[in-house]
Amino acid sequence: MSLSLSAPLSLYSIPVVWFVGFFPTIQKGALVNQTVGYNNVAPRGNVARLTEKHPEIAARAARMESAHMNGNETFPLWAIAILAANYAQIDNYTLNIAALSYTAFRILYNWVYINQKTQVQGYMRTLVWTIGIAHPIVLLFKAANAIRLA
Repeated sequence: MSLSLSAPLSLYSIPVVWFVGFFPTIQKGALVNQTVGYNNVAPRGNVARLTEKHPEIAARAARMESAHMNGNETFPLWAIAILAANYAQIDNYTLNIAALSYTAFRILYNWVYINQKTQVQGYMRTLVWTIGIAHPIVLLFKAANAIRLA
């Protein structure tokens, strides 16, 4: 099996995109552990404990948590779009480019979200999210059209 863009690789993007969405919570855990120590008995209270002593670091940890939640919110749409597009036999090149591009936009989204501090950066996050979320929507329409016209 070749690793070219014409090979059927897009399904691998499902666990990769899941991990990209989960990664900010790993970063948050490491940040909390470095500053106030990670409390595994009450892990959801870690950011609140951080807020008392280090409000700026707590704000960053909260953004990491929010980036993770957004990844969880968008993941089902991506997974369904990739599955539907594969079922509809959309060509592998299109699916692989979409998978690589969507993954890159999710990584960029996490980075922008975690590091944003200004309103302009917030707008940039929204732009990155919008371009990213267009990928699964376009794939769903391509799949629907392919099935409808089959």
